[in-house]
This record gives sequence, C-alpha cells and structure tokens, in this order.
Amino acid sequence: MHGLMQDWPLLIHKIIDHAAVQHAGRPVVSRSVEGPIVRTSYAALRGRALKVAKRLARDGIREGDRVGTLAWNTARHLETWYGITGIGAVYHTLNPRLFEDQIVYIASHAEDRLLFLDLTFVAMMERLQDRLPSIERYVVLTDAAHMPRTRLRNAVAYEDWIAEVDEDFAWAALEETAAAGLCYTSGTTGEPKGVLYSHRSNVLHAMMANQRDALGLSSRDVAMPVVPLFHANGWSFGFSAPMAGATLVLPGPKLDGGSLAELLIEEKVTVSAAVPTVWFTLLQHLEATGLELPDLERVVIGGSACPRAVTRTFRERYGVEVLHAWGMTEMSPLGTVCSLKPDYGDLDVEAWLDVKERAGHPFFGIEMRIEDDDGRALPWDGEAFGRLKVRGPAIAKAYFHREEPILDHDGFFDTGDVATIDRFGNMQVVDRSKDVIKSGGEWISSIDLENHAVGHPHVAEAAAIGVPHPKWGERPLLVVVPKAGVEPDKDAILAHLATRLAKWQLPDEVVFVEEIPHTATGKIQKVALRERFEGWTPPG
Repeated sequence: MHGLMQDWPLLIHKIIDHAAVQHAGRPVVSRSVEGPIVRTSYAALRGRALKVAKRLARDGIREGDRVGTLAWNTARHLETWYGITGIGAVYHTLNPRLFEDQIVYIASHAEDRLLFLDLTFVAMMERLQDRLPSIERYVVLTDAAHMPRTRLRNAVAYEDWIAEVDEDFAWAALEETAAAGLCYTSGTTGEPKGVLYSHRSNVLHAMMANQRDALGLSSRDVAMPVVPLFHANGWSFGFSAPMAGATLVLPGPKLDGGSLAELLIEEKVTVSAAVPTVWFTLLQHLEATGLELPDLERVVIGGSACPRAVTRTFRERYGVEVLHAWGMTEMSPLGTVCSLKPDYGDLDVEAWLDVKERAGHPFFGIEMRIEDDDGRALPWDGEAFGRLKVRGPAIAKAYFHREEPILDHDGFFDTGDVATIDRFGNMQVVDRSKDVIKSGGEWISSIDLENHAVGHPHVAEAAAIGVPHPKWGERPLLVVVPKAGVEPDKDAILAHLATRLAKWQLPDEVVFVEEIPHTATGKIQKVALRERFEGWTPPG
C-alpha cells in the first residue's frame, strides 16, 4: 500500500519559485566585479534565471549537459545556477584558485560545453581555451560597456546574450534524481574527483541546512556567504537563503578585511560564513580600525578547524557566536554544526570554549559513526577516536565517471578524518588520517597543536607536521607565521603550549616562516610542508 499524497518532485527551480512568490522583494545585494554595489530581488533573479534557461536552450544545451561557471559570488553567478538546472543541465563550478593544469583536467573530465566566467578570468581562459575543445562558447558575466576585446571562442557579454530572449519559459519537467550540480574535490592526493549532486540531494541538503541547529536561516536574516559558490556547493547558501527568504549579500571578488567589514556593517548582516583565514583578516582589520559589528549575530566557520582564540574574540569583543562547522564536497557539503545542545547544562566561558572547539553534531539527514582500523564500531565517549564514516541522502555514493566503489558494506562513506564523538553526539576531528602524527605508538593531533599555537598573541598562523625520528618514528614540527610587527620567541610559544599539552605532545622545534602554503579551498597544504621539511633535523 502506498500513501495517497501528491507527487511533488524536489527540484531546484521550486526554491527560486517559492522565493519569488513569498519573498519577492527581498534584497539580493552584490558587490559587482565591475565595482559598484548592485541590488536586485528574488523575483527579479527568478526572471533572469528563466531568460538564462531559455537562452541556453537556444544554444543547444540539453538535459545532462555540463555548463561550467568560473565566477565570484554575485547575483549573476547565482541566477546562472537556477537557469542551468532549470533546463535539466548541470552547473559545474570551477575553482579559479586551482592550478591551471587542474582547471584544464576538471573542465575536460566534465566535458563542459559552455562556460560562464567573470571578467577576472578572461585572460586565464584565453591561455587555456586551446586545451579545452569541448567548450563551445564563453559567456562573460558583464555588459557591453565592460566587455573586453577577447579571442575567447564565440565570446559574448552576458547581458547581450540574455537580452535576446524573454522570460516566457517553462522549467523542464525532470525526475528529482536528475543530475543538477558538479563539484570536484581539490585533488590534494591524486586527480580531483567529481561529486555529482542531484536536484533531490541539493533540495534536501538546503532543508537540512536550514534546521535551527545548522545554519538556521529565516526571512529575518541577512546572510553573507563569503565562502565562494565554487567552494563545495557554496555551503548551500545559494539554495538555503532563498528557501528561507533571507536577504542575501554577495561579496564579489573583494574578500579583504576592509571590504568585508564594509558590507557587514552597511548591509546589517546577521549571519556570515567563511574559512578561518578570512576571519583572521577581518579581525585584524577590525582591531586596527576600531570598527564594531552591531548587527552580526553568528558566523559559520569551516574548511579547517577554528582556533579557540578566534571564537573567544568574536564572543568577548563583538558579541558574535561562532558556529564551527564541518563537512566536505562529498556531503553537499555540511555535515555538522557546533550549536550547543542543552545536555551540557550551564557552562562557564572556558568550558563553553572547550565544547565550541568541536566540530559539532550532525543534524537530521546525516548518520555518523567511528570505527577502528578493523572496522569495529568505537564508543561515543569523547576519548576513543577512529575513522569517521557518514551516510545520508545528500552524501555521494560514487564519483563522476569513476567506477571504484566508495561505500562500505553498510553504505557508509569513509571521510578520511580521524575523530572522536562524545556521549551527546558532538564530533571532534582529531586529524586527517594522513596527517595525524604517530609518535612512539601514540597519536598526536596536528589540529590540537595548531589551535593552541594560534592562541599565542604573537602567532598569526601555525601548521604542525610529523617529521621522521629514529627513536619515536615521528615527532611534531611546528611551523609558524608570526604576526606582523612582532619578534617571534620560540621559547615563549613552547612555554604557552606546555600549559595546554602533555610533554610528549609538544613539538621538538618551532620554525618561523613568512607564509604557509594553502590549497585552493584555504586548507593548509601539509603535503607541501612535509616535502619542504623532508630530511629536516632540529639544530644541535
């Protein structure tokens, strides 16, 4: 027997349809690539998305075709997502921070037929287009007045391109399991792998993300995703914000502290999201200028672990709650958010910060467990740590155009993280399985080392890696970028760590550098650091 309910497929265009009816005039604010602040609304964005869909169809783009986007967070970029998916094609976000060879590999592997790109990337794509024969047309996200002279294949200014059609278009009738989006992992080990989202998975993920213990967006929020739309599905903001009717502020290409502070203050942003390095820059700007954040209520921080000092500064100096988040491209990407459960009871500041350092608990739609190397389930006691595995309706079951299985016999995906889970279900990533430091039979968390090191007032950024040791197998080496204008003191940093870590967990040496390498998604490149310090031995 089946239930007698309507067959209402979960399709992405239903999100923007809802926003255009229930939140028609809600602002969508963009810092344009050309410079000025541009204001539109959900109703207008939907109309332009319909024109994108109609124009794509005229260009011969069909259901299942991949359409690339190489663009910053603006309304133009977002409306292409809805237009692309509205005809059954697949938006494929390209990350401009990748190496050019990686971009060529990803666009070729996806067989993109058309590419939307911002002015910023025209020169780069002119260099690469001869290596990308599948791309038939380049649509530059600008108007005729700003359109550069370019040798890009069949290049056209976006505003001219959509001006050739009107909004009289019906969204494609699709199965909710139809492919909708494609995002590749950053490829830190091996070639990047494509994660192919469906309409159903993206809609469900947006609904999951809007639970109060996750992003918790509402029509009263002003949301500014600093995290780029090209980074792991934009952390769902492109779908979650219009679904909830939140005002959307899109920062475009200017992600420096001053530009972000301007938008946060002028647009009265209540919630924002970015990787830790962005917040380092913002907090430094606020400290230097004395500016306040009167409207900001919460910031979502993910991509890598959020240092305790950042959480404390946001809370004590600006009255802003940090929501530490964890996830990955394969998870659409949100997996956990550290919103405190009432089970913890009343906590003093230090105990509150202890909990806030964790990655948080999964919201409905995500199952989680930890296992040892033999596949045995480990207890949720906050002490035992093992391989973190996940399962759910917005989690990948395979990679695009790859045959190797990625799920275990129970349908769980191995995240590659090593984690603990406490009795209240709060998860803490101890390390990546490939980055944990194994010393004398004990595991040392590089993340703990880094977070405690950044708590020292002279440390701007820190990275911990394991280096070979003849007796212990590996010992930790701490690589530090000192704050500008200070003379770093190795002994002071070690003394600071000694009050927070066991003696055997302390690094054998602290090395000062001007810059720590990062991946295209803002994560520390541990592989590059290990290569740089290969064969390193401490002085003396």
